[in-house]
Amino acid sequence: MSLIELNKRQDAILQIVKENGPITGEHIAERLGLTRATLRPDLAILTMAGFLDARPRVGYFYAGKKSAVVLTESMLNLKVKDFQASPVVVLDQMTVYDAIIHMFSEDVGTLFVIDGDEILQGVLSRKDLLRSSIGSQDLNKIPVHMIMTRMPNIAYCKNSDTLVDAAKKLIERAIDSMPVVKETEAGVQVIGRLTKTNITRAFISLAETHDL
Repeated sequence: MSLIELNKRQDAILQIVKENGPITGEHIAERLGLTRATLRPDLAILTMAGFLDARPRVGYFYAGKKSAVVLTESMLNLKVKDFQASPVVVLDQMTVYDAIIHMFSEDVGTLFVIDGDEILQGVLSRKDLLRSSIGSQDLNKIPVHMIMTRMPNIAYCKNSDTLVDAAKKLIERAIDSMPVVKETEAGVQVIGRLTKTNITRAFISLAETHDL
């Protein structure tokens, strides 16, 4: 979603109204050396966007931005780094049994699997662990790297990404969480965790801030 970008004439109109408002459309046109008809589309855009308000027989005056515009800008400025949680990681040699215990003791739905150099190797979901526990195999003998989802089939984000972009990725991949990573020469290193709960909490906080 793009923010409204004003052209030079619209900027000039705003400046005139700020300094002289309330002012009629005819007087604005006169100051710019243009006709009222020429300015009509610009005035309509500025009014609908909430920069200007208009009153009959009074004219235009500067109104700032309407709350919807401000809310949109605020939402697009939210960053992953401000809402990410600490990652819950396990080594790729951990057994499935220990991973199950670790997942429930940490009360998370996803574990991120790393190697000895802390480089992301895979992701373990509750479904992965449940699937592996069905049957007669000894879970103490199966390492998690045998059942995890591997790179490069893992969705992840960076802490500089916007929360909106991260949310889109979660929805598109139909997953509940993903690792926040930083790129290194050896691979991607896990530095955080972003979940649907984190994103929901952020948007609720934003709504409360704007009294929605």
